Amino acid sequence: MVRVVRAGLIQAGMGDEPADDVDRSKKYMLEKHLALIEEAAGKGVQVLCLQEIFNGPYFCAEQDKRWYAMAEAVPGGPTVGLMQALAKKHGMAMVVPVYEETIPGVYYNTAAVLDTDGTYLGKYRKNHIPHLPPGFWEKFYFKPGNCGYPVFTTQIGKIGVYICYDRHFPEGFRELGLNGAEIVFNPSATVAGLSDHLWELEQPAAAVANGYFVGAINRVGREKPWDMGEFYGRSYFCNPRGQIVAQGSRDKDEVIVADLDLDEIREVRETWQFFRDRRPDTYGGLVAL
Repeated sequence: MVRVVRAGLIQAGMGDEPADDVDRSKKYMLEKHLALIEEAAGKGVQVLCLQEIFNGPYFCAEQDKRWYAMAEAVPGGPTVGLMQALAKKHGMAMVVPVYEETIPGVYYNTAAVLDTDGTYLGKYRKNHIPHLPPGFWEKFYFKPGNCGYPVFTTQIGKIGVYICYDRHFPEGFRELGLNGAEIVFNPSATVAGLSDHLWELEQPAAAVANGYFVGAINRVGREKPWDMGEFYGRSYFCNPRGQIVAQGSRDKDEVIVADLDLDEIREVRETWQFFRDRRPDTYGGLVAL
């Protein structure tokens, strides 16, 4: 039986809106995404992923505690609550990356996963936290994740989530595959430079190594006042063979849509028997160092 799922990614930027006010930035990006979510629904998208901390700028370009005000409860916060209503309205599963507060002073880079009826299924918290110049000061804002590598069973299939810098660590990609993921979404915020070459290398390689689909998202444009570099978009879906099957532009707000035949997963895995031939009994050194 063919199981074709229409999947979508949203990439968007701050445009000329300066990121100098927390509330105004949240309002601007939320309103922009509401329109893009409606566009995705109009295109028949059944599962939709938003970009990393979608409802604001990439504020990790500076270290300023005013951005702690961006954080909210997951679940129970206003943004996830609004997205639950939209997921139910459109019958669309959603991955919603936001800034999470658990208790005052404890924050995570988190993605909530919602089913097609708006049910909150759970969350993934970014495990690998960079602290790198220029402008990736994430340890100031985020505690490392503690949810492991969960896979969420939705009405359209089994979804895993990795977030941005996580993609440089193949171990989590593998665990998501072993946990049953059929589509792994990687919402990101990455700028031109060293990452350009890796952007279309690592995630297709993970799709091949683990025999699943990957949806990779990057925001677009330059964000003021920091202008730490150009977020170059080029969000894409790749199949279990590592082939990019749909890709966005470098500089436009847009919805990227692809029809993913989940039956390809079995076909590819029965050809490349990587899960059969792996040798976990020989990998102890990976966690001993």
